[in-house]
Order: sequence, then C-alpha cells, then structure tokens
Amino acid sequence: MPLSERTITEAIIKSYTDKLLDAISCDVAIVGAGPAGLVAAADLARGGWKTCLFERKLSIGGGMWGGGMMMNEIVVQDEGKEILDEFGINTKPFKKGYYTADSIETVCSLGARACKNGAKIFNLVSVEDIILKENKAVGVVINWTAVEMAGLHVDPLTVDSRFIIDSTGHPAEVVRVIERKVDARLLTPSGKVEGERSLWADRAEQTTIENTKEIFPNVYVAGMCANASFGSYRMGPIFGGMLLSGRKAAKIIADRLRKEKEEQQQQQT
Repeated sequence: MPLSERTITEAIIKSYTDKLLDAISCDVAIVGAGPAGLVAAADLARGGWKTCLFERKLSIGGGMWGGGMMMNEIVVQDEGKEILDEFGINTKPFKKGYYTADSIETVCSLGARACKNGAKIFNLVSVEDIILKENKAVGVVINWTAVEMAGLHVDPLTVDSRFIIDSTGHPAEVVRVIERKVDARLLTPSGKVEGERSLWADRAEQTTIENTKEIFPNVYVAGMCANASFGSYRMGPIFGGMLLSGRKAAKIIADRLRKEKEEQQQQQT
C-alpha cells in the first residue's frame, strides 16, 4: 500500500493534540526533564497520579547527557546506585562507594520508564509563568520554546495542576518567575532565591536532598534547583543526590495527594 503524506501529517497532529488536551489538567506539572524531574515523573505516574513533564529543550536529561566535560559517564554513590538498579541501568564499581554509569543509557532508561509508567513528556515546551490564585500556584503557563527563542509576541496556553515541581536545574526558572512576579516571600531564609554556591560535591549531594521541599504554596524544588533556591553548593557530574531528590519530591507530593483524596472521601460520606 502506498504511503500517504496527508495521513502521516494527520496522525501526528491528532495524536499530539489528543495528548496535549488530556494534559491541560493534571495532578502534578514537572518543569525540567533532568534526572530529578524524570525520577519524580516515573514515581508519581507509577502511583497513579496524572503527571506531565515539560522540557524546554529538544532533548531530555538535562546536564546528565554530557557526563563530565563531554565524557559520557556519570558517577553515583551507593544510594544513587539503588535507584539505577531499580530502573535496570547498568553500573560498574570504581572504588568503594563509587559507581559509574553510561550517561546515555541512564537518560534513555529514566525517560522510557517515566513514559511507560504513564507520565506525559512534552519537549520543546517552555513554562513561562504560573497560574496564581489566592497566593497559591494552581498551574503553569506554557508556550513553544521556539516562540520564546524568537522573541515573538504570541500568547501562551495554560495547564491546571495541583502541584508543581521546579526541576529546572541551575537557573531555577519557575522559582525565579515567582520571585519576580508574585508579591509574596518564598519559603527561603531571605524570602528570595538564595543563589547557587561553588562546587563542593559531598556537601552538595547532601543538601540537594535536604533542600527538596516546598518553596511556595504548592511548588516544590528538586535537583540542582533545590540547591540554587536555598543557597547551597553545586556537585558536578555525580548524580545520586539528583535521583534521590526527585524521589523525595515525588513522595512528599504523593503523600499530600493521597491525604487530600482521603479527606474528600470522608467529606462525601
């Protein structure tokens, strides 16, 4: 049977439109598909929560793709290895407590698991703002990355979400928008973004997990964004803290969603 160009085009437009329409209301909107965002998406979707992940770039994976200085290997410690093992990602012991993994295999495996668990990933889509009601975040404002890059005056669309995870890495993009546009303090010591400090791998790996928490009503930070927001260190090409941070953010939000659901059921009875 000869192929029809029109049918190919129709298939893409309809399939994508159906996916986007289904995503305009979700339980959790994750911004940034780096390692923390991918783990959070996989865990939340596995728990049955409607999860949408928005990545402004063409590729997912954040800084993990490039390993260290374009050598596509990453390092994880014992706790990070446990997550990679769970996702079926091969690791090799280097020294006691240190393991290496192929960064390409890792990103592909994390993304595939998130999709198979039911998360919807939208690349080339930027989150430019939040939806704010009664001083709480209740959704995100999205536009094509190409529109943003070209500086075109094109109005965006919106996605309702009960919770938001900012996992945009060093720039802390969602948190920066809130800092700039919302007349309210962030849940940081100064009420503003504290800013990222220089590299200290050991301390950064610890504080990435410690700083994974709510920074504004219904908005959580994960991964390097957590350290940038709360004023801690960068860690370089070791990624255990990133993976564990995504898992922690997912657990906190899943617990809140579960509690809200139980309360609603009790009210109905």
